[in-house]
Formats: sequence, C-alpha cells, structure tokens
Amino acid sequence: MGEDIGNREELLAIVDRVVKIIRVVFIVVLLYPFAFYVASKIDFEKEKIIEKVVEIPIVENGIDVESGLIVDQHYELVKGTCSACHSINLVTQNSATREGWKDLIVWMQKTQKLWDLGDDEVLILDYLEKNYAPKEQGRRAPLKDIEWYEL
Repeated sequence: MGEDIGNREELLAIVDRVVKIIRVVFIVVLLYPFAFYVASKIDFEKEKIIEKVVEIPIVENGIDVESGLIVDQHYELVKGTCSACHSINLVTQNSATREGWKDLIVWMQKTQKLWDLGDDEVLILDYLEKNYAPKEQGRRAPLKDIEWYEL
C-alpha cells in the first residue's frame, strides 16, 4: 500500500510536469503567428535610412546647426562631453585661453562632479584653444575703405 502512494505521487509529479510543458507549447504556438505579423509591419529599410540621416550633422557656414559649435577636429568630442551636463551655449558664448579653459575644467571637476576626462582632456583643450580663444580685436572690426563726404 505504501508503494502505491509513492508511485501515485511520482505519477502526479510527472503529469504535473507534462501539463506545464503543454501550457508553454500552447502559448508559443499562439504567439508564433503574432510575432511574424509584428515583424512584417516593421520597415527595416526605413529604419536604416533614419539611422543614416541622424548620424549626419547639419553644418552651415562651418557651424554645427544642432549645437552651434564651430565644426573642427574634435568638435564632436566637445559636443558630447560638454552637453552631457549643460547647454553648449556655455561654451559658445565664452572665450578663454588654454589655461583659462583648463581652470574651468578643474573647477567643474571639483565643484560640479565632472569626471576625469583622461586623454580626451588634451583634445578638448586643443579644440577650445583654437576655436574659442579670446579675440584680439574689440567688439567690431574697424571701418576700412570708407569714402567720407562733406556735409
């Protein structure tokens, strides 16, 4: 009699496993056509075209339209690094010497939680020094070749 109870429990455990497997198979069979339907609605070629369009920056007069940065070597590094924390306008509206930009980076690292830029720091400073250095002239260039007339 004890063996019958043990066999019965083993049999019930086997039946329980078989029922679970049948449930999984049933769900897969029901969802399989739905997966093909969804996949057929996705235009993969359109997705590739969109990716290509997004990757190409729009540049007008040497300026990246999206960020306002001067397009030059390493501008994308500056764009990605600086815009991670603040508006790029904080870069484009300022100018400084290489040392001034370095001091600003150190200040941001000490007070604003800017991460260590590693080897990228030199590249960023190269870009900023070249493109956002103090101007030698005043607010506007002096007038040249003007024909004055008497009143």
